[in-house]
Amino acid sequence: MRTMPLHKHLARLVLLAGAGALALAAGGCSVKGGENPNLIAGKQMFVAKCGACHTLARAETKGTVGPNLDEAFRAAVNEGGGRNTVRTVVEGQVENPNPEGLMPKGLASGAVLKDIAAYIADSAAKSGSDSGLLATAVKAPGSGKPAVEKAGKLQIAADPAGQLAYVTKSASAKPGAVTIEMPNASGVSHNIAVEAGEKGANGTGTVVGASPFTAKGSVSVHVTLKPGTYTFFCQAPGHRAAGMYGTLTVK
Repeated sequence: MRTMPLHKHLARLVLLAGAGALALAAGGCSVKGGENPNLIAGKQMFVAKCGACHTLARAETKGTVGPNLDEAFRAAVNEGGGRNTVRTVVEGQVENPNPEGLMPKGLASGAVLKDIAAYIADSAAKSGSDSGLLATAVKAPGSGKPAVEKAGKLQIAADPAGQLAYVTKSASAKPGAVTIEMPNASGVSHNIAVEAGEKGANGTGTVVGASPFTAKGSVSVHVTLKPGTYTFFCQAPGHRAAGMYGTLTVK
């Protein structure tokens, strides 16, 4: 679900689809709760294929390019449209994406699409957090070990699953010339920039260096750093605000 505009008629589509909605169990989702293998696979594929563009609280994705799925389906869930209807609508929109949008046709199909749709249907506009194996199906964004500079080189990878995060939120380096490399195994385009000061999600400090953007590649930026605290972040619109940043300590 790479991206799609927030259709004005989404609520109407949800209600119209309700009459023909299939039960979740029809897709092999007879196991309930956090041990359901279909939901586990669906969460993993949703994060990898859709999370960079869509917010879904239980998946901990914060994409802002496409609709917030919790809000888009809240009325359907609360007003009787039902979660089966959400699943049907998701499958239909992925199979037949808006030709004026950016979501590519063929993003997901078959069992993969059914699992993604099942997870969205189970999770959208639902309070709380995932439980059981479902809770650990995807690593928390930025939960990796701190990156440490060695011999003037520092590697900070973008999240390989496509989440709007780097693999770590913390890095350290010695003063002087440093080459920061950002491998990106995902298909989402990212870069890495360095800003003076610890500015968090919405900093507006001085950028001391920035790499080019890449998807499924590796880029680097060369900077000369004085002792102090810096912020590394992605300059793609919405990515920093969604959590793609961290703190670099130089001492």
